[in-house]
Amino acid sequence: MAVEDLRAGRAGSRMERAVLVGVDFGSRSRSNRASASGARQDALRPEADALLSDQPEPATTHAPLRSNMPATGPALAGASPGLDADESLAEFRELVSSAGGEVAAELMQHRARPDPATLIGSGKVEEIAGVAASTAADLVLFDHDLSPTQLRNLEAALPCRVLDRTQLILDIFARHARTSEGQLQVELAQLEYLLPRLTGRGKAMSQLGGGIGTRGPGETQLETDRRRIQRRIDYLKEELEAVRRVRRQQRQRREAVPVATVALVGYTNAGKSTLFNCLTGAQVLQSARMFATLDPKLRAIELPSRRKVLLSDTVGFIRYLPHTLVTSFRATLEEVEQAEVLLHVRDAASTYGEVQKSQVEKVLGELQVLSKPRIEVLNKIDLLGEHERQGLQSRSLAGEVAVSARTGEGMDALLAAIDQALRSDPLIEAELRVPQQEGAVLAAIEAGMVVHERAYEGNLVRLTVSGPASQLGRLRKYRLRDGAEAEITPDY
Repeated sequence: MAVEDLRAGRAGSRMERAVLVGVDFGSRSRSNRASASGARQDALRPEADALLSDQPEPATTHAPLRSNMPATGPALAGASPGLDADESLAEFRELVSSAGGEVAAELMQHRARPDPATLIGSGKVEEIAGVAASTAADLVLFDHDLSPTQLRNLEAALPCRVLDRTQLILDIFARHARTSEGQLQVELAQLEYLLPRLTGRGKAMSQLGGGIGTRGPGETQLETDRRRIQRRIDYLKEELEAVRRVRRQQRQRREAVPVATVALVGYTNAGKSTLFNCLTGAQVLQSARMFATLDPKLRAIELPSRRKVLLSDTVGFIRYLPHTLVTSFRATLEEVEQAEVLLHVRDAASTYGEVQKSQVEKVLGELQVLSKPRIEVLNKIDLLGEHERQGLQSRSLAGEVAVSARTGEGMDALLAAIDQALRSDPLIEAELRVPQQEGAVLAAIEAGMVVHERAYEGNLVRLTVSGPASQLGRLRKYRLRDGAEAEITPDY
């Protein structure tokens, strides 16, 4: 079973040694490598990325499973749009580290087009076999999806296990799934990936499961395995649908109280969990490894206007995120669909930040949430040089905030930006006159609103405040000027 293959060797104390194989189809990546630094920055422009995303998928590339959920990008062969092959391999190296592997060697194959049988050609397969044997590698990892035929041919020709990019990401998700919901989602994705790849996976798959006295020659072991896996897939889908129902009920209860939700979205390892901890004081896992967060977290935070919102930490995206994972994590992605404001957390120190931004926006577009208020949070500015930081902060683009979740720099500006982006339960200004003996009312005003002016008139307290319309609606009998209030934009 492929799921067992993914976990093979974990019981041992040493890290598994892997040979990484990058692929570069066509001349795009070679021209990028030959370009100077300025031309390389041009390749990172969203316009260039948009043009490349329209290229057709090669006929030999394995087509992803189809569903109503979005894929995270075009299934192009070779490096990601906007990334040259070396940068693509560097990102793949980070995935291997997140999976707990050790890189034994790296190879790059340049071809005009994929080889239908092995993806990389017979000559390169022989070279990889020699490198794997000489380095005592446990597995060979391809930075590309392999069709079932290509996977079988490579396993037959190489002296160790073979995994493609999707299998590696699925294994990382399996490692990091902690809750029962996350484990259900990952198992569903693994089985949906495994189902079309059963043919030829071991001699047992071709044995007959029937015998003399049964219907004809009996059912093949392959058909038995397929039926069992399909039953398990159906069961997991029912369980995840139950999870979605529970989430809907929880959201309905939250909607009874006017508390908006703000969702963190972004590329994996952009610092979302670190930012979540910085804003909420929570202690969720924050790690430099990719996909450290799989399960959504919700915490309440208070904004400068004294309004409270729920902040949600979500799973990160990556180029070529397996389609089965996007489908399986639909319940998690619903938190993004229901959020009022999105915080798109970006790694300001990344050399291909625009490519990452484009990949995230493709997913948001497929989820039909690009029209929501969105704040670009440029994180990790503490990793930039002084000149780069000054250039970033001098841009002052609308909807963009530079922060460092590690040091806390820029948090006040970010909270103010969230305050301004909220549209539900708007801030209004009003004058109140409250008897001094109404201590509970005065305490509620102090806790939930901003008091601009205060004056005492006998046994009354006259207040000029700004606060959420929902709270001021409950203080209607204390209002001094009915109908005179107006929506305001807070200034902090």
